[in-house]
Amino acid sequence: MTHYKLLLLGLTLGFSASITSCEKTGDDVKAASEEVVEEGWVDLFNGKDLTGWNNVYKHGEVKVEGGVIHLKGNKKFFLTTDKQFADFELELEIMLPKVGPANSGVMFRCHVDKDKPKHKVWGYQAECDPSKRAYSGRIYDEGRGKWGLLTDEQKKITESVRAPLGEWIKYRIVANGEHLQVWVNGKVTTNLKDNKDAVGHIGIQHHGEKGKTYSFRNIRIKELNK
Repeated sequence: MTHYKLLLLGLTLGFSASITSCEKTGDDVKAASEEVVEEGWVDLFNGKDLTGWNNVYKHGEVKVEGGVIHLKGNKKFFLTTDKQFADFELELEIMLPKVGPANSGVMFRCHVDKDKPKHKVWGYQAECDPSKRAYSGRIYDEGRGKWGLLTDEQKKITESVRAPLGEWIKYRIVANGEHLQVWVNGKVTTNLKDNKDAVGHIGIQHHGEKGKTYSFRNIRIKELNK
């Protein structure tokens, strides 16, 4: 082989190696970027069992199937996390029964006392409401019986948000100090300040409609200010 041909072969091999190196670098950059996007997120539900969750009521059926938590019962109850959280961003999906009436919600910074005869779980609840009043995403003061955070401005924000039956509904909740925000399917439904509860559990609700199943999946949280 001539000197010229050897030189040409060397240049060709070097160019090929360069392309391969660039391709690998591109893949590495993409993986690193995805890792940064997901940084800080923790799954609250592992998709397999109820590790980290608890039903403090004597009633209510809880089943995990296909990466989904299913709640069924004849009386209202809540499944709550063992851990408490203060400032965070929370995401999850809810599916109401295909046929109403129905109602559910997401508890956050809530309180739990299994020994209370009534209202064993109380605190902030992001409502999930398929009725005509369209209260989905508004905050209800569960166990304290109030819509006290429903200012006139808040009512205008959420008047058109109605949860569909039998479909997955995505909730995003951000609690950062006194600032409370809720989105339902990407639409802002709550944006206000309140200092009643600064820390507490996360919970999901069965409203008590006899024989009906409420489903929850993709529950994850990112703690803030740590």
